[in-house]
Amino acid sequence: MFADYSMGELGAIFAMQGFAGLILFSVFVLMALGLAIIFGQMGVINMAHGEFMILGAYVTYLTSNLFSEYMPALFSMYFFLAMILAFIVAGALGMFVEWALIRHLYKRPLDTLLATWGLSLIMQQIYRSVFGAREVGVTIPEWMMGSLPLTDTIEIPINGIFVMVLATGISIAVYIMMFRSSWGKQVRAVTQNRVMAGAVGINTERTDRLTFGIGCGVAGVAGSAFTMIGSTGPTAGQLYIVDTFLVVVFGGAASLLGTIASAFSISQAQSIMEFFLSGSMAKVLTLLTVVGILMLRPQGLFALKLRK
Repeated sequence: MFADYSMGELGAIFAMQGFAGLILFSVFVLMALGLAIIFGQMGVINMAHGEFMILGAYVTYLTSNLFSEYMPALFSMYFFLAMILAFIVAGALGMFVEWALIRHLYKRPLDTLLATWGLSLIMQQIYRSVFGAREVGVTIPEWMMGSLPLTDTIEIPINGIFVMVLATGISIAVYIMMFRSSWGKQVRAVTQNRVMAGAVGINTERTDRLTFGIGCGVAGVAGSAFTMIGSTGPTAGQLYIVDTFLVVVFGGAASLLGTIASAFSISQAQSIMEFFLSGSMAKVLTLLTVVGILMLRPQGLFALKLRK
């Protein structure tokens, strides 16, 4: 596999694929952070999480067209507004879904899996009816285009750097919300003992709704980032949902650090193997490796320590 390349070529290949893996890692982190909030903190298996990501991507697409048509002078700044709108729209829909559907299914994980899988099919059909079956692309502002040359053979795309900075910022924001804010304390209290949390005055229903909405909103931001590196279609979210669940379970469902570590490991492994093997073989080998590790450590890489 490596015999056809010189040491210099291999070094350049690993550097380029490593950076491509960092871009994939950024999307995985943004997707997995929202899923870790919903699945890790609430125990809800949200199979429609990928469709919330695509909702954010379509919001970004519409915002791009709106600025291009009516405010071309401000087009270079549209993406920042698009991210905010993607978070608000996906979060608001998530809160509605929690009120209308999820709140009736707590403590019934298989029922939530089936219900949210049905929701994902409904959302895909809505996207297909509204935007068409063909994929659409977002026009990237000029300042995001191009690349920065590191060496004669290695170039780093500017939009990839932006996606990584965005993922870092969202990760820090989620950490602060979950571990340094009163809302995070309420979420953890409800997760550990719902009855006692309600007894001390925490509105558990409001906490659940807000938690689900924030998780879906983060997925919407992931959709905005996704438009920087790929085209958007009604079923594009299904390409990432399995990998995202894999990231969350492998890292430890309730561990933010584990989510980031597993996203980095899986994205780097897939990116490098995809260059030397086919994409399907890279996914198969990654999945087999993760399954093998989970057989030895079923709680994931980073499990929370609980009193027994």
